[in-house]
Amino acid sequence: MTESLLIPIIMTIVGAATPILLAALGELVVEKSGVLNLGVEGMMLIGAVTGFAVTSITGYAPLGVVAAMVAAAASAGLFGFLTLTLTANQVATGLALTIFGIGLSALAGENYVGQTVDVFGSVFPAALSEHPVLRVIFGYSPLVYVSLLLVAAVSWFLRKSRGGLILRAVGESDLSAHSIGYSVIGVRYMAVLFGGAMAGIAGCFYSLVLTPMWAEQLTAGRGWIALALVVFAGWRPMRLLLGAYLFGAVMTLELHAKAAGFSLVAPEFLAAMPYLATIAVLAIISARKAGKSLAPACLGKPFKPSS
Repeated sequence: MTESLLIPIIMTIVGAATPILLAALGELVVEKSGVLNLGVEGMMLIGAVTGFAVTSITGYAPLGVVAAMVAAAASAGLFGFLTLTLTANQVATGLALTIFGIGLSALAGENYVGQTVDVFGSVFPAALSEHPVLRVIFGYSPLVYVSLLLVAAVSWFLRKSRGGLILRAVGESDLSAHSIGYSVIGVRYMAVLFGGAMAGIAGCFYSLVLTPMWAEQLTAGRGWIALALVVFAGWRPMRLLLGAYLFGAVMTLELHAKAAGFSLVAPEFLAAMPYLATIAVLAIISARKAGKSLAPACLGKPFKPSS
């Protein structure tokens, strides 16, 4: 494989993996707190259309990213109110959030269909970011480097910090955490808002970096892949990083196979490969014995304190 072909493939893998990694990292923190939010796809779409709209109006992409985070976190806050305060069913509410996000983003983005915005520039000098070889390291959007830093930060937070210990305690035994004075609902609200903000960044990565334009359902179901990736990684941030890039490689394989005119396998099958891999991962995990599950003990269970 020649250098001129290998470098674009690597860069495509990074681009495909980054939004999945961001969304999955946020969901990992949410699930570590004992909450299951299936509305990742909807929050990503809300973030995507908000980031695109704000960037289109202001011409300033970083402001679009911040707006995407706020909008997606607000939708996550609505999910939190329904499930944490009103103790609604988390699965049903998460699915409703996805449907809500799809509809709201289509409505809000109606006037932006087909429009484009200026893409993020590299944070490195052109001599590095546009170099034929060095661009494989320095030629990415700032959000790519942010995603890698966030993986390291979340990994440290969960394993080394007092706040991470509290978060994990809430997810493993909410009643015990409550009995020693921790606010289970407060901790879970913060985790849910963080997950929403991360989904917002992931969504606007599609509309501001990869395309960059707005179209309905721009994320194309990647939120579901992010959910499966959390399970695939065993709720561990560093495994999440590897899994995201693995899924990114699968998606890139489909794109390059089509471009090369590979005809031994139907293009529709290649396009379905990431989703088939998602189903396979969930099926394998579901087949495990309950005693071997790595999921937080309180995942998806409403918190009902005894006093």
